[in-house]
Amino acid sequence: MAASELYTKYARVWIPDPEEVWKSAELLKDYKPGDKVLQLRLEEGKDLEYSLDPKTKELPPLRNPDILVGENDLTALSYLHEPAVLHNLKVRFIDSKLIYTYCGIVLVAINPYEQLPIYGEDIINAYSGQNMGDMDPHIFAVAEEAYKQMARDERNQSIIVSGESGAGKTVSAKYAMRYFATVSGSASEANVEEKVLASNPIMESIGNAKTTRNDNSSRFGKYIEIGFDKRYRIIGANMRTYLLEKSRVVFQAEEERNYHIFYQLCASAALPEFKTLRLGNANYFHYTKQGGSPVIDGVDDAKEMVNTRQACTLLGISDSYQMGIFRILAGILHLGNVEFASRDSDSCTVPPKHEPLTIFCDLMGVEYEEMAHWLCHRKLATATETYIKPISKLHAINARDALAKHIYANLFNWIVDHVNKALHAAVKQHSFIGVLDIYGFETFEINSFEQFCINYANEKLQQQFNMHVFKLEQEEYMKEQIPWTLIDFYDNQPCINLIEAKMGVLDLLDEECKMPKGSDDSWAQKLYNTHLNKCALFEKPRMSNKAFIIKHFADKVEYQCEGFLEKNKDTVYEEQIRVLKSSKFKLLPELFQDEEKVLSPTSAAPSGRVPLTRMPVKPAKARPGQASKEHKKTVGHQFRNSLHLLMETLNATTPHYVRCIKPNDFKFPFTFDEKRAVQQLRACGVLETIRISAAGFPSRWTYQEFFSRYRVLMKQRDVLGDRKQTCKNVLEKLIQDKDKYQFGKTKIFFRAGQVAYLEKIRADKLRAACIRIQKTIRGWLMRKKYMRMRKAAITIQRHVRGYQARCYAKFLRRTRAAITIQKFQRMYVVRKRYWCMRDATIALQALLRGYMVRNKYQMMLREHKSVVIQKHVRGWLARRRYRRTLRAIVYLQCCYRRMMAKRELKKLKIEARSVERYKKLHIGLENKIMQLQRKIDEQNKEYKSLLEKMTALEVTYTTETEKLRGDVERLRLSEEEARSATSRVLSLQEEIAKLRTELHHTQAEKKSIEERADKYKHETEQLVSELKEQNSLLKTEKEELNRRIHDQAKEITESMERKLVEETKQLELDLNDERLRYQNLLNEFSRLEERYDDLKDEMNLMVSIPKPGHKRTDSTHSSNESEYTFSSEITEAEDLPLRMEQEPSEKKAALDMSLFLKLQKRVSELEQEKQSLQDELDRKEEQALRAKAKEEERPPIRGAELEYESLKRQELESENKKLKNELNELQKALTETRAPEVTAPGAPAYRVLLDQLTSVSEELEVRKEEVLILRSQLVSQKEAIQPKHTMTDATILLEDVQKMKDKGEIAQAYIGLKETNRLLESQLQSQRKSHENELESLRGEIQSLKEENNRQQQLLAQNLQLPPEARIEASLQHEITRLTNENLDLMEQLEKQDKTVRKLKKQLKVFAKKIGELEVGQMENISPGQIIDEPIRPVNIPRKEKDFQGMLEYKKEDEQKLVKNLILELKPRGVAVNLIPGLPAYILFMCVRHADYLNDDQKVRSLLTSTINGIKKVLKKRGDDFETVSFWLSNTCRFLHCLKQYSGEEGFMKHNTPRQNEHCLTNFDLAEYRQVLSDLAIQIYQQLVRVLENILQPMIVSGMLEHETIQGVSGVKPTGLRKRTSSIADEGTYTLDSIIRQLNSFHSVMCQHGMDPELIKQVVKQMFYIIGAVTLNNLLLRKDMCSWSKGMQIRYNVSQLEEWLRDKNLMNSGAKETLEPLIQAAQLLQVKKKTDEDAEAICSMCNALTTAQIVKVLNLYTPVNEFEERVLVSFIRTIQVRLRDRKDSPQLLMDAKHIFPVTFPFNPSSLALETIQIPASLGLGFISRV
Repeated sequence: MAASELYTKYARVWIPDPEEVWKSAELLKDYKPGDKVLQLRLEEGKDLEYSLDPKTKELPPLRNPDILVGENDLTALSYLHEPAVLHNLKVRFIDSKLIYTYCGIVLVAINPYEQLPIYGEDIINAYSGQNMGDMDPHIFAVAEEAYKQMARDERNQSIIVSGESGAGKTVSAKYAMRYFATVSGSASEANVEEKVLASNPIMESIGNAKTTRNDNSSRFGKYIEIGFDKRYRIIGANMRTYLLEKSRVVFQAEEERNYHIFYQLCASAALPEFKTLRLGNANYFHYTKQGGSPVIDGVDDAKEMVNTRQACTLLGISDSYQMGIFRILAGILHLGNVEFASRDSDSCTVPPKHEPLTIFCDLMGVEYEEMAHWLCHRKLATATETYIKPISKLHAINARDALAKHIYANLFNWIVDHVNKALHAAVKQHSFIGVLDIYGFETFEINSFEQFCINYANEKLQQQFNMHVFKLEQEEYMKEQIPWTLIDFYDNQPCINLIEAKMGVLDLLDEECKMPKGSDDSWAQKLYNTHLNKCALFEKPRMSNKAFIIKHFADKVEYQCEGFLEKNKDTVYEEQIRVLKSSKFKLLPELFQDEEKVLSPTSAAPSGRVPLTRMPVKPAKARPGQASKEHKKTVGHQFRNSLHLLMETLNATTPHYVRCIKPNDFKFPFTFDEKRAVQQLRACGVLETIRISAAGFPSRWTYQEFFSRYRVLMKQRDVLGDRKQTCKNVLEKLIQDKDKYQFGKTKIFFRAGQVAYLEKIRADKLRAACIRIQKTIRGWLMRKKYMRMRKAAITIQRHVRGYQARCYAKFLRRTRAAITIQKFQRMYVVRKRYWCMRDATIALQALLRGYMVRNKYQMMLREHKSVVIQKHVRGWLARRRYRRTLRAIVYLQCCYRRMMAKRELKKLKIEARSVERYKKLHIGLENKIMQLQRKIDEQNKEYKSLLEKMTALEVTYTTETEKLRGDVERLRLSEEEARSATSRVLSLQEEIAKLRTELHHTQAEKKSIEERADKYKHETEQLVSELKEQNSLLKTEKEELNRRIHDQAKEITESMERKLVEETKQLELDLNDERLRYQNLLNEFSRLEERYDDLKDEMNLMVSIPKPGHKRTDSTHSSNESEYTFSSEITEAEDLPLRMEQEPSEKKAALDMSLFLKLQKRVSELEQEKQSLQDELDRKEEQALRAKAKEEERPPIRGAELEYESLKRQELESENKKLKNELNELQKALTETRAPEVTAPGAPAYRVLLDQLTSVSEELEVRKEEVLILRSQLVSQKEAIQPKHTMTDATILLEDVQKMKDKGEIAQAYIGLKETNRLLESQLQSQRKSHENELESLRGEIQSLKEENNRQQQLLAQNLQLPPEARIEASLQHEITRLTNENLDLMEQLEKQDKTVRKLKKQLKVFAKKIGELEVGQMENISPGQIIDEPIRPVNIPRKEKDFQGMLEYKKEDEQKLVKNLILELKPRGVAVNLIPGLPAYILFMCVRHADYLNDDQKVRSLLTSTINGIKKVLKKRGDDFETVSFWLSNTCRFLHCLKQYSGEEGFMKHNTPRQNEHCLTNFDLAEYRQVLSDLAIQIYQQLVRVLENILQPMIVSGMLEHETIQGVSGVKPTGLRKRTSSIADEGTYTLDSIIRQLNSFHSVMCQHGMDPELIKQVVKQMFYIIGAVTLNNLLLRKDMCSWSKGMQIRYNVSQLEEWLRDKNLMNSGAKETLEPLIQAAQLLQVKKKTDEDAEAICSMCNALTTAQIVKVLNLYTPVNEFEERVLVSFIRTIQVRLRDRKDSPQLLMDAKHIFPVTFPFNPSSLALETIQIPASLGLGFISRV
């Protein structure tokens, strides 16, 4: 394909950029061959001319289509080059928040520097069992692939994790080990997987440190082998370490720290156990303060110390050893503080009593003087003599640091060795998976020996990686039969040879170390002389003679020679080591035990260990003194050997690669630095993988995928029946160059860029089709618009013309109206003028006539007034004349009266002299004054009467005053005549003045009273007005309050209703949670029960060889047999020996169902009890055997007594049997008697029978007491026969045992003895309980009496304080309360007695009815006389045929046959298909009814126990068959419903017919067994759900997600090397129809088995939940499934499932609601995702999805076609902001294993038991209907 076809206008390319490494640009015009410049436009809009290289003329790399960006696998990219890889990683990391990406066989992991919720156990379960390409890239996918290949290929695996410091290598390795520990589990109870994970905190504390790049950087490499057994469960592990950075112990760079363990020690210095270490702050010690950064943000060193110690304890490192480790570490810190004082240039000394050295010596247990001496001196040995030489201060400091490093390195090795011992497998290892966590390629400003070794190791790993990639490519081509052409790839063997070959860098370094005066400079010169200008990979820096450059596969690295020799030799003075070896501290010499051993990498490995574990954890250091005897291995030599061994191990395993990338150097979360990323991609081999892939055929498609994707490029005639031939024909037309592709057996291989070309053709074709569609649609739209406009124009014209016509008509109407208006207007004007003239005329007439009338009226008025004046004048004249005459008459009268007055005056003067006269005169006046005063006092009440009285008084007073005035006038006229009366007149005047004064006073008081009355009236009116105002205000407030109260009541009611609804929902949730917890516990119990059965089977196999002597029954049988019993007349203890004799030994050993009646009994306790009882019996046997030798000395009397008591016990038992037989005979005679009168209550026969029954019962009780007495004696004898080793007791026991052995009754006697003990204990416990209950009741009564007494005293005290009336009332109230309480108590007792009476009456009716039914028949043939004369005795009378009673009778020995035929051997697919639904349950219940009818509790219990055990056995045997599990779930529920329906409880009898009520159980309450059956039904339901899940699990993902139900909607995108499961339906893949067919099968089977409808709904709900959860979980973990078209497919599939629910009438089962999260996820894929309104709609729509799920779906959303758009990061941020207040689970995945709590609603049956027929096919001929 020519470049001109690809480099066309609008094509996008990548151009180099110094800042962003690569920039995207777009071609502005087509490229033509020969062009030297490309016209480009950058993304920011800037135009650019890009000059091509004139030599190579290499065009810039093309950019992949947007549809390919963000792929899971980098090899799926069409253009494979550096910018495409970098951009794809950036888009996934920044936009989608995806840190994992495949690159062929490599998993690229970018450190997010943030905790992500993608490592939970739910994620582990989701990846478990999945193919690697089916899920999104993840470290768990790599771990699953390794685990799967180990199990499938029987080949060991390795996971190689590499990367820079801070890239996340340790975390990735940790998660891989966690995956293995979770998925596989351990093969033993030692929890090996926990120990493997627990090794991480220990190794991190002693091997990790803070660097400038990473807070938890691993400063050593490690390879952990996780061992598995044949069942692929973890059995152990082994760890090997590489190149610990010892120099960090004594030196740290700025902003770095020493190893974590030192800071953890300093942080925990205050602990009591660390007081002896004399530690302090980290800034105190020289070895921990050099970096200046002793604290890591967010890390609590004290807490980490606790974790480290816990991990040590878990790995078996004892507390004493832990304290020893901490002592050594503290000693290293104190050693670093040791200082030296120079004496001269060649010698130094330690200050005397130097505290750090003193502490170091105390902690290490060495002598101070000796250590101080050898720190400042060294021993030199020559051929003839040895002498001691002082060393300088600098050498002393170096020696001190070397000693500290040596101690720490040995301690590190010792800890690793102990960790390996703790992780060592106890059994043989079958296979292993190795996890290599090793440092990546490093280059710094100053590179030393450590970086050289690290890069050397990476060269070896890169070579192995290249070879493996090359091998995989070759295998793929050969598998597909593609012609193989050699791919040229980078081989770094020359670089490896430069380092490790003969005369290589390491060889020259070791040779220089052997030289006596070897130095770094001389070694550098040797390197220059040997390799400079001879090896292209070796260079010398221009400005240095102490450095060299090596061209590694990743980059050039300049190494500084300084320190190489010292680090390679790793020298420490032997004398200092000898001092430490002589330590009294035992742990310290252990660290140096292997110093004298020369370790060889090829030496024999210990037995039972894999070869990888042979190498030492860290190369050991030999003593300098042994150099002459045996060469000491240098560090480089040891590292090379261990590296060779590692490569052998890796080459012997299948490797898996994880490359960790550090996105930035500042630890910013989700920040991508392109420069740093490219450096690491080049260094870790990812780009080399891309180059190898790009050199061949990187793009690979199956024929079906190619056809599905590029069907759009084919014509109908090109499509053939053979897909392969169709693809070949199309490719030959599309791509002319046949070298660009190859056809394999199942795939088509494309070279780089071809898929992009095909995508371009496809996009062009689709674009052309879109244009054609757009053209057609636009033409149709324009035509439609034109027709609409034309129609609108015609409509407008019609309306305009109509409007104009209407306007003309309106004009005509208006003209006509104007004429009419003018006519009426003119008429109106004329009429108005006429009316005005007429009104004026009338007005003038009126005025004139009025004027004339008024003149006439004035004249008449004047005449009238003249007459009136005349009348008044004449009257006045007459009156004046009359007054003159009257005055004259009056004068005459006055004169006469004056004369008479003078006469009277004389008389008055005489009378005036006497006091009585004055008194008489004043009597009337005083009375009046008093009367006035009284009236004044009462005037407030009688105001009106007072006024009237005052008026009368004034009138009287005025009259008297006038009279007195007249007298005065008369007296004045007769003054001359009455001079003698002057004094009388003066006194009268004084009296008058006084009276006036009183009058004025009275008037003043009247006025004041009136004022007060007015004031009172005013105040009253004011008060009334105020009261009215207040009343109105109060009314307003009242109305407001009423309104508020109403509103509050309404709000309270609503809130209460809401609260009630919420509380109801909460209670329902709590109930479901409680039910779920109970069912989970039940599930755990069933698991423990199965485990118990397995252990029991194993134990039976182990003890299958019988012991000599006798057989012992299972002690748990007898101990649990009597634990739960039902009340009956004959106790189980009495009947047990006979039953034990009749039952075979297999039945004795069988597990009784009563063991499981109480779930609180745990299996472990039963095992312990069983073991203890067996031990006790063995001990008894041993005692009996030891006493055998003393048998002769046993007194015969004791044996005789025992024999007599045994015989007596047997005699009593025989009497018991006889009494039972007599009782049975009486009952039989009663049942055979026909006459109802004979046995009717009150009849003679009935009374005799009752008397006999009473006597027999009394005798039976007496016999029982005798048996109890005898057994108590036996118990006392047993207590006497304790292991006291006395001759008498032992011989007695021996003879008794021997006698019982002879009779074969040892087991019976032992069980009888246990039963006796248990019986006595139960009696004692019952008596104790009754005594305690009685005591508690008495205490309660005393307490109640005390409280009553106190209450009475309080009431009495209160009553005494009350007044008499209240006291009487209180006493009456108290008496009423007491009587009421007594009345209520009596009523309660009366109700209880009524219930008892009703119950007794009911029982009496039942008994009478039974007796009556037994007496039916042949009464007509018997006369009443015969009835009286016949003797009362049992008579055999033949019976008539009677109706069946709905019971089935079987013999006790046929019980096992019943269980076998009805349960164990019944096939649901065979006989059970044609049965009545639930027939086995009905048959079993009818058998239970008969046993209940016989009142045989043993038979009831045995049948129920056998039934439950049989169901469990058949489910254990065929538990993976859906039909079997469904069949027995249905029958178990029906059996449970029958037990409820016929239990006799009122709640379950509501829907029964009278006949069904007659069939209720009469003797036993089986409520406990109902609970057991309910628990069994729950277990069966859970097993059914597991079977459903196992059947549906393989179908769900394929049918719901991968299969294209709507063909052609979703296209297949290009895939990489990690192939996903094909989404095209092949013959073997599942489709949605497969799921629906399976659902139909499930539903039909359940309906056929007669399962309750409510239970079917719950099963369907659980199935739909599993489908929804599994589908959603896979959707959340698969980026290729998150597209618009896939959302449409999912919604269609869900609609099909809903249609299935509607067809089955199951829409109200709650199944649809379980699919709501999946429905919302599908809607989320389809809705618009751009604006804030879209975000709001998404937040309101996706209420069933969590925030994490919504964000995950949006991040994973991937366009399948170019017409779709990606979700912007800003939109996702908007969604997160809107959902931040939502409180939901942070868990990403749904719990697919969740099982909803199941309930079994009561469902009574209408089937009559007496009508049930038993088919002969069941083989139940031995049972008969009753």
